[in-house]
Amino acid sequence: MLTDGGTGAELSARGVESKDTIWSANALLVAPEEVYRIHRDYIEAGARMIIANTYGVIKANLALEGLEERFAELNQLACDLALKARDDSGEDVIIAGSLPPLAGSYRPDLVRDYDVILSLYYEQASILSQKVDILLCETMSTAKEAKAAAQGACPFGLPVWVSWTLHEDRSGRLRSGETIKDAFHALEGIPVSGVLANCCAPESITSAMPELESLPVNIVGGYANTFNPVPENWVLDTKSGLDENNMCREDLDPEQYAWHVSRWIDLGANVVGGCCGTGPDHIAELKQLIETKKYKLKSGK
Repeated sequence: MLTDGGTGAELSARGVESKDTIWSANALLVAPEEVYRIHRDYIEAGARMIIANTYGVIKANLALEGLEERFAELNQLACDLALKARDDSGEDVIIAGSLPPLAGSYRPDLVRDYDVILSLYYEQASILSQKVDILLCETMSTAKEAKAAAQGACPFGLPVWVSWTLHEDRSGRLRSGETIKDAFHALEGIPVSGVLANCCAPESITSAMPELESLPVNIVGGYANTFNPVPENWVLDTKSGLDENNMCREDLDPEQYAWHVSRWIDLGANVVGGCCGTGPDHIAELKQLIETKKYKLKSGK
């Protein structure tokens, strides 16, 4: 299955203002039509799973803008835009609802107490589950964070996927230093049907793929970012220049990115796509890659 690419960086590339507080969620307020257009562009590029723009729609961030009371409304709007893009496309597309980190991406040191984040994930999942096909716990930097997100998502009868973000040392470990197997064992008893890695270097996903593929689930995959190594104290600060538009590598154009994804597929991945810094051109290249691999399998070449 081919998923979509990044949303936040793509919005910024199209001139939509991001905010340090609510990041891509700001587009739901100022340019919802562009969120819809991005979903459509990914579907037209070949994506058959798109992720609703709920990554920045979390209570703590919205409160910084005086928008906490619009939490449910904005989560629903993000889903509605994805649903409309699917319906208008006429394609058979899966909609995933994103359950993101609640205190900053890539920051295992900022993950809050388990019971606190469990309650928050349950609340967001209860809203998303009314509109989406899959609940995706993504960019999880610690085993505890992923467990809370998955536990909060599982009561609603939808498939739950967990996607960890991996360390910049390319070891295939989580940013917390935990192994994939340790993080998976923390999910014991929770009905998780997919395990992935995302929003990290493609080389990190390559390192992790054998361990991911060995886990007892049917869905295995990855969707990398195109960033230069992210410092351990990273914060989203568009004013300082350390933002997603000018921290990208120069060696991950669509063709080069697809080379990495091809390796994941060879190692057992069956769900692939892109994260921050990838766009519709990357997804179109991946569609061609997948079609080529399918042809070779069928022809025996």
